This record gives sequence, C-alpha cells and structure tokens, in this order.
Amino acid sequence: MSNDTRGTEPDSKDTEPDTTPESTESDQADADAATTPVTEDSDEFETRRSPALIATAVALPIALIVGLLVMGVLANRHHSRDPLALGAVPAPGASSKECSALMTALPDKIGDYTTSDLVAPAPAATHAWQLPDGGDPIVVRCGLDRPQEFNKASSTNQIQTAKAIGKDQGVNWFELRDPTSGVTSGTYWAVDRGTYIAVTTPDKAGATPLQDISAAIQQTIPQQAMDPNPLPN
Repeated sequence: MSNDTRGTEPDSKDTEPDTTPESTESDQADADAATTPVTEDSDEFETRRSPALIATAVALPIALIVGLLVMGVLANRHHSRDPLALGAVPAPGASSKECSALMTALPDKIGDYTTSDLVAPAPAATHAWQLPDGGDPIVVRCGLDRPQEFNKASSTNQIQTAKAIGKDQGVNWFELRDPTSGVTSGTYWAVDRGTYIAVTTPDKAGATPLQDISAAIQQTIPQQAMDPNPLPN
C-alpha cells in the first residue's frame, strides 16, 4: 500500500475567495436614518420653532419695561404737587350768594394751570390753580374788605371779556403792588362789583388769569358803581 497522499490534498490556489460585501458602519447609519420617522420632537422641528420662541422671549421683557415706565409717568402726573396751604384773611362777604355763584363759575383750568387741592381747613370762597409741577399759584378770594390803598386817586384797568352783558363791558381792576419790592407776582382787586375780589397771579402767567376770572365775575355778579376810599389827608 502506498502512503503518498499528494494527489488527494486540496490545492490552495483552487480555493475561491469570498466575494460577499461586508456591511459598513456608514451604510448602517444611512439605513437607520432612512427608516426613522421625523416627529415634532426631532431636532429639525426644534430648529424651526426656535426663532419664534426667541422673539417671544425678547418681546415679553420689553412689554413689561414699557408698562412700568408708563405707570411711572402716570404716577408722577397725578402726585407731583402737594395740597396748597392758604392763610385766612378778613372776608366778611365770603358766604354771600355772589361769592358762592362765582366759585361755581370759575374754570378748572387757566392756561397750563389746573385747580389745586387746598389744605383743610381752606378759607371760604377761595380757589387756586398751579402748574403741574407746582410753583407760584394763581389765587382768587371773594368777599374781602375794600383795600385801604384804593381811593379816588387810584387808577383802574378794565379787562374786557369776549361777551358784554348789557352795559357791562368788563371788570375794573385795581392793581396793588410795590414796584420796588422785586416780587414776581401781582395782586389785582375787582372794584366794581359791590363785593371785593382779589386775584394774586404770577407775572409769568400773563393776562389769561385776569381774562378768564373776569369772564366768570361778569357772568355771576352784577356790575356796580365803584366806591373808592376818600383821598388821604
């Protein structure tokens, strides 16, 4: 028996190589991506929503800041001045029907001046106006005594209103002021109504206070002849 087995061993050269392609990690990733559905929780959806979310986040703080600023302006507008304290002066006619009618007819606003709150107890038949930030007021008092300085030698100035009432063409005012005092307000007395009315007004307010108050006086208190004090000895 022969032990030669060379003719029966397989030849390595005749072995066919395995040509089946091996799958790679990139191919598997592509397959996973193709089979994964896109939902609202995906990164793509979050990316589309982010501009709207950012805009909302920015808009809310701005709206809050604007609201606070507006509230601050309104608060300052309504609380920028304190009630006005006015001292009492002799006013025997303050409770008369003429003064009551005049107080009702006075305007709430004179130019930029608006009605002021008065510290209680406020003098009777008294009204005042101030600028929004306070400062020197316009003050009207009704029912006062005749001023001692008003005499037959005194000059008056008539303020004519837009509408004459019969022969009443306007209100005659007597100005009481010391020109050497350097004060920036003047006091004027209506001296042709039988009851005396004093108006103190800042010079910077112009002629509007006397014009508006003259119109209210003319509508409520009939004109009378002036009755000045006699000339001093």
